[in-house]
Amino acid sequence: MNSTPFAGIFTNRRVLITGHTGFKGSWLSHWLLKLGARVHGYALDPQPDQQLFGLLGLDERLDADCRADVRNLDALLKVVDEIRPEFIFHLAAQPIVRLSFEQPSETFAVNVMGTVHLLESVRLLKHPCTVVVVTTDKCYENREWLSAYREDDPMGGHDPYSASKGCAELLTASYRKSFFASDHHQRIATARAGNVIGGGDWAKDRIVPDVFRAIQNGKPVPVRNKAATRPWQHVLEPLSGYLWLAANLSLPIPKTQASSEQLAASFNFGPPLESNRTVLDVVESILAITGGHWLDECDPNAPHEASKLNLAIEKAFHLLQWQPTWSFQDTIFRTVEWYSGVAQSNDPVAITDLQIEAYEKAALEKHIGWINCESIEFA
Repeated sequence: MNSTPFAGIFTNRRVLITGHTGFKGSWLSHWLLKLGARVHGYALDPQPDQQLFGLLGLDERLDADCRADVRNLDALLKVVDEIRPEFIFHLAAQPIVRLSFEQPSETFAVNVMGTVHLLESVRLLKHPCTVVVVTTDKCYENREWLSAYREDDPMGGHDPYSASKGCAELLTASYRKSFFASDHHQRIATARAGNVIGGGDWAKDRIVPDVFRAIQNGKPVPVRNKAATRPWQHVLEPLSGYLWLAANLSLPIPKTQASSEQLAASFNFGPPLESNRTVLDVVESILAITGGHWLDECDPNAPHEASKLNLAIEKAFHLLQWQPTWSFQDTIFRTVEWYSGVAQSNDPVAITDLQIEAYEKAALEKHIGWINCESIEFA
């Protein structure tokens, strides 16, 4: 059998990524380019901590690199109309929980109205388009359960970021039911992922970037919330889920056992159970490889953050034949490998390519659906 990632569905296809200059967006753009897609981006200019986009030279490799705000409906309508994308991955967001306490209005405007604007632009398209709206595991009403959250659990959110993502889920479901019926040529799904780590993330108030900044500066790692449990996963894990969900949703007859109606829904993409670890587990696992020390900087007056959060991924397993590829130890090793390699002046593009190839090889050995299938030829 000729096994090709995602059945070759993205080869020479027009793909629009909103938020392509961010951490996830840069990894997704790079992977899609390796898959032969014609990638278009729509985002604000990279922030100072968004170095990965430049390190991968994506500004010179995309079919189009539009710098605009998703809050600008007219600009987004124009770009979508001009590109006529066959796939859209909506990643543009204000993604930081702590920042949402400082900028609640902006967080809701970007995460809620930005999503409305994206879906409105899709509603006005005259040709088929498959859309994956990326939200977060924090969209659920968090009750500090030990059990994992499932796709039909209630939306909620204590902080503005989480609440805004719950709103994005609800409004996407509303658009899908109101405008994108099962026989419509637009197909829309949402994807919820856990705490994503990997090389090239330098965002503030994220533990892995904090670790590597401290290591570079020869200082102890500041740890705010050491006992908080999160579903840690390498960035390639949810991206493989987004791509496989979009690929199947675009087909008249999906490659999996699911129907198109079942796939036009919400999906969790999380790690194996053993990857639900504390923040301190992550810090100590990295420092065991790199060396260094951590410092407890717990602040009882800090903004609220959930202490427990796990995702159930049975739906993705049964309907998409998707499952995680790398273990917690693999994820930590690959993350350290990327940062260490770049710190030693190795080529970021080459390191990223090697990690994607290693991930694809591991998925093939595990017979995971998105790579263990025959390619599809398109006219």
